Amino acid sequence: MSFGKIIGERAAETPGKPLDVLVAGCGRGEPLELGGVDCRVTGVDEDRPILRAHTVERPDLHVYALGDLRSVPMTPRGFDIVCVEFLLERVQYAELILDRMVNALRPGGLLLIRIRDRESAYGFVDRLLPGWLRSRFGEPLPAVYEPVCSREGLRAYCLMRGLMIAEDRGDTTGPARLGPHGKLVETVCRAVAALSRGKLDPAYDEVTLIVRRPRNHFARIL
Repeated sequence: MSFGKIIGERAAETPGKPLDVLVAGCGRGEPLELGGVDCRVTGVDEDRPILRAHTVERPDLHVYALGDLRSVPMTPRGFDIVCVEFLLERVQYAELILDRMVNALRPGGLLLIRIRDRESAYGFVDRLLPGWLRSRFGEPLPAVYEPVCSREGLRAYCLMRGLMIAEDRGDTTGPARLGPHGKLVETVCRAVAALSRGKLDPAYDEVTLIVRRPRNHFARIL
């Protein structure tokens, strides 16, 4: 599911009105493929050398801010779309940071979330491995995985905040699975899933949600 495509579809609903887009976790991942969509893209992420180096090279960002995500500038109700891609599982205070991003959305805005699921077999292994070994498998950033960083965790979060989930899908994109040691990683994931007696899912590692902030002013306000 391409976030750029979703942004393009949203822009088509309001022709002539530029979209304000926030990319949270801009220090990794591919630039948004916007295809000429009229929008202003702001990036935010932690201030780490590896993340800064990637951020400054991104061609899709008009402006960015790096720092503590609990205080880095995010204009309240300032964005039509907020993209959160592979960020929540690598930060502490994930739910607090997510609250700030929801607060940055305008009523009726879209929150696009992509995470590694802590309750998948891959996510379980990822958060147990030491940092040096994770780096060898293509995961150089911390593996925090707080409870909200799962499919069920995000569903519960949305329910408590009065947010509407429009789409929810799983996929398999973990770097270790797609790299040269993919078969070994797949075997380990299936063994871990079997030992968990079905509690950990071996079939996917990524969860993507399209979430809408209600326009209704009676909805819970953060």
